[in-house]
Amino acid sequence: MIKQLRQISIRIVAGANIATIIIMFLLGFADYVNPETSPLLSTFGLAFPFFLVFNLLFLVFWAIFKLRMVIIPILGYLVCYVPISIYMPVNMKKDLPENSIKVLTWNVQCYSGKPKYNDSFGMVYEYIKQQNADIVCLQEDVDSWRRVRTYYDSIYAFCDTCLVRSVTAANGIGIYTRYPIIRRERINYPSDANLSMAYYLKMESDTIIVIVNHFETTHLSLDEREMYKELVKGKLEGDTAREESKKLLHRLAESNKIRAPQARAVHDYIESHKQYPMIVCGDFNDNPISYCRRIVAQGLTDCYVASGRGVGVSYNQKGFFVRIDNIMCSEQFEPYNCYVDNKIDASDHYPMVCWLKYDKKH
Repeated sequence: MIKQLRQISIRIVAGANIATIIIMFLLGFADYVNPETSPLLSTFGLAFPFFLVFNLLFLVFWAIFKLRMVIIPILGYLVCYVPISIYMPVNMKKDLPENSIKVLTWNVQCYSGKPKYNDSFGMVYEYIKQQNADIVCLQEDVDSWRRVRTYYDSIYAFCDTCLVRSVTAANGIGIYTRYPIIRRERINYPSDANLSMAYYLKMESDTIIVIVNHFETTHLSLDEREMYKELVKGKLEGDTAREESKKLLHRLAESNKIRAPQARAVHDYIESHKQYPMIVCGDFNDNPISYCRRIVAQGLTDCYVASGRGVGVSYNQKGFFVRIDNIMCSEQFEPYNCYVDNKIDASDHYPMVCWLKYDKKH
């Protein structure tokens, strides 16, 4: 009798493990769901890391109670290799080649920073100065009272900021570089206060394009963000948890729906300018398993996926365990050692840094 109960229990747990893997697999490819046709389904990629953890718990369980069954969660990770490698790649650190260029992208939160800091702009400026990157791309590069350009002009020969204002918000995208800016072009898509800019830079005898993006935000209020954190921590119960989950999913779904045409507009621009070497970066405001990231990344190398390590959480508000900032490049560049620098928290984002080796033969 005890043996039969044990066998039944094993079968039930094995079935639950297989069901978890099936869900994990489906969530891992949620980035193929168009948010304009299925807004709610497009948000499900956010749940992917939770099922990675659930499958790990099954792995531990089998390792303790029935070792040969560990094959189930291991196979689960293997069939989900593609989304896992996007969400949390594992790459070895490499020696930097000579003449590689350093690229930094950062949402600087309008230099307003954390309440605990008196001079967030000073922290941002000193960090950028110390990094000594060849190309710096900033989002929310807006300061209503301090003339930030006078500071950046002292360390970069070529600077540009594009501002956009609406009734409810102001936003800006900035680029600071050692390479001459030939011209700039705004990529048109519907948005009240977000934008993408294409900058044409002269790099030696070649012209390259750097596209800086700040896609639509989630529009979550401070209260809603706190509620999300409470949900993740499991501190909400019963009807409250269900109601708040529905509200948050609806808000996230609507944001996904707005970002979809923005991502396609950038992708179309990239496709129509493939004759140029290209770097694409910025704040995508979406997780790695998202339609937005996948569409922009088509035909490009995602530098973090190709050369980064780990989850690379770039939005530093607790409870949001995702990478929403990106650096991508065309085939003329090879990325090295892309990483998210979590040692500086002067903004609600961490900066992302990567080195690129340019090969004009491609």
